[in-house]
Amino acid sequence: MFESAEIGHAIDKDTYEAAVPALREALPEAQFDLQMQRRLEVGIFDQRDGEELARAPEWRYWRMLPAKGRMGIFFVNWYSQMLQGRVNGLFKDPRLDQAIAGAERLEKMLCDEGALIFKFWFHLSKKQMKARLKALADDPLHSWRISPLDWQQSETYDKFVKYGERVLRRTSRDYAPWHVIEGADANYRSLAVGKILLEGLQSALKRPDVHPHDVSAAPLGTPVDQLNLLDSLDLTQRLEKKDYEEQLITEQARLSGLMRDKRMRREGRIAVFEGNDAAGKGGAIRRVAAALDPRQYNIVPIAAPTEEERAQPYLWRFWRHIPARGKFTVFDRSWYGRVLVERVEGFCTPADWLRAYGEINDFEEQLADAGVIVVKFWLAIDKETQMERFQAREEIPFKRFKITEDDWRNRDKWDDYRAAVGDMVDRTSSEISPWTLVEANDKRWARVKVLRTINHALEEAFEKSDKHAKKHKD
Repeated sequence: MFESAEIGHAIDKDTYEAAVPALREALPEAQFDLQMQRRLEVGIFDQRDGEELARAPEWRYWRMLPAKGRMGIFFVNWYSQMLQGRVNGLFKDPRLDQAIAGAERLEKMLCDEGALIFKFWFHLSKKQMKARLKALADDPLHSWRISPLDWQQSETYDKFVKYGERVLRRTSRDYAPWHVIEGADANYRSLAVGKILLEGLQSALKRPDVHPHDVSAAPLGTPVDQLNLLDSLDLTQRLEKKDYEEQLITEQARLSGLMRDKRMRREGRIAVFEGNDAAGKGGAIRRVAAALDPRQYNIVPIAAPTEEERAQPYLWRFWRHIPARGKFTVFDRSWYGRVLVERVEGFCTPADWLRAYGEINDFEEQLADAGVIVVKFWLAIDKETQMERFQAREEIPFKRFKITEDDWRNRDKWDDYRAAVGDMVDRTSSEISPWTLVEANDKRWARVKVLRTINHALEEAFEKSDKHAKKHKD
């Protein structure tokens, strides 16, 4: 969930200084229009002490909640408390899950009462954090800014990110979504937060007759820069024919052996294929299927929902195809249509697709708890490669069926889909089921990477299963 916060977002000084005056003018105007007082109430919650220790932990937050018409900023809030407790081993996962559920109930209640909630996670990579702390420590004027907690988080970085992702995955809801902000560049950080706040307030103004819980008043926000997670891909990656044939056979044989392993009886496997039109999903799926026993797998092509499917919650048609243990289901397109095509084409409301991120994370966590491992692929190509493949499909008779008017229409919305993909990966790439972005300008490279990723995921699942079995045996 933090991938796009490590790709180098930065805003130069001139751009920053040009944008700030407009934000400084617009934010107070939005506050005034919402009849909000221009007054901030700031709460900083360090370790509990004094009268706080004699009361329920939530008391300290309730007494600092801003009244209607006011704004509150909470530093070191209820999320910090639960994260530090779990990272430092003060309690186990069940207690963390209880705290997460409590935070969800609190925020839903606040939104039902008319509050607007903005949640920001400022992210640094491990390397960036160490560099930041060292620079501050070496600066006599600013070394005071480093607290013992900062050094502690540096030492427990991996745990903090692991449990942080768990918290974000379960508490980023349509009525109170998380915004992950890359924190390395101060100009980018400040502009990103300012724009999200402004757009959230303006969104609430546009819908005064709609309850905040029905339509999110805190949208995902317009990007400050044009840098997208997909920009981090090296689309020049390629394989020569000889290398491709050797690696393809090796990975297919590896997959075939893994699928026959007796440990596969404990696992269900799902592979999800999404990607740009003409990115090569079909070819990649065929290379996976070629390594499998036909009795072991099922390929589910997803098109527009039928009338029967429209009469059900949108996840219903996918639940029908969840594999049993020992089986492999391949989804050619998937439940991510809700946050891709349905979002971009306007087939559902913003409230629907904003809510879907949390619903999808819940869905995939339920699958993982049941022993079903999900591997997700986004096959990415650039716009020029797509045009070449579209033209080839029109010119070659036996490929002509692959190109439709919808493909051309979708191409006109290339930038909208690109933004939707970035949000999708940011909000649904988790430890439980991470996204794998596949450089697909070269189909050979893409097919081998897909097979290798599936094999690695299977081997990793078998290893975890063996450890779990051994633990219970001991």
